[in-house]
Amino acid sequence: MRKKLLGKSFGYVLIGISSLIMIVPFLSALMNSLKTYKEYTTVPPRWIPEVFQWSNYADVFKLGNIGGYTLNSIFVALLSVIGALISCSMVGYAFARLRFPLKSALFVLVLGTMMIPAVVIIIPHFIIFNKLNMLDTLTPLWIIEWLAQPFGIFLMRQAFMNIPKEYEEAAKMEGCNPFQIYMRIFIPMARPTLATLAIFTFMGKWNEILTPVIYLTSNEKYTLPIGILSLSGQWTGNEQLMIAAALVSLVPILLVFLFAEKYFVQNHNMAGIK
Repeated sequence: MRKKLLGKSFGYVLIGISSLIMIVPFLSALMNSLKTYKEYTTVPPRWIPEVFQWSNYADVFKLGNIGGYTLNSIFVALLSVIGALISCSMVGYAFARLRFPLKSALFVLVLGTMMIPAVVIIIPHFIIFNKLNMLDTLTPLWIIEWLAQPFGIFLMRQAFMNIPKEYEEAAKMEGCNPFQIYMRIFIPMARPTLATLAIFTFMGKWNEILTPVIYLTSNEKYTLPIGILSLSGQWTGNEQLMIAAALVSLVPILLVFLFAEKYFVQNHNMAGIK
């Protein structure tokens, strides 16, 4: 009993230390975003500002087109999430439940593409979008997700493989075709995995920097990450505003995670249950 108590105590201490390591940089950034420039550059640095400069967050929207950049990022992220959920779930369902020639070989080929570095396919993608006259538009940032990405396919296939066959057989006896089974049986039962895929896709697209830098040239088309970076020259002498803008960019990610947290946790709890 005593060893068990010591083990639990050690676990709690370890979790507490890990939490502090994770939260201290965030608190430091929050305090820096609420300082004046003089306090921000003070040596040695001060942890807490004398007066909290909440106006810094209002100044972020006044000094740059943060609202426009945010709308562009929301547009790209939402279309990417919708595309990923539709395409990956349909392809994952096909690999999990349908029968067709070379299914196993094709699935191995799909998994093999996950080992290809993203940098390798940048030039082919650029040439394709250039031929389609899509450069300097938001389309290249989200349309790729509508073509079913390997990670999403693998995630959805595993979720559908864990659904008992009895549900599918009962639906077939009721006269449902494969698409009806997919929509009425598999999609509702795979909500936790769909939420997980939505979170990963949203976070990836929201924080993406490389792709927007390659395809976008007009300032009004910038997404939030590169929009904030493009304003760094205007904020010389007001670097604390850069930190405030970075924290503002975290809000949508936190909202999405809090909204889908229940399904995300449920998905992990069910991972070992078949």
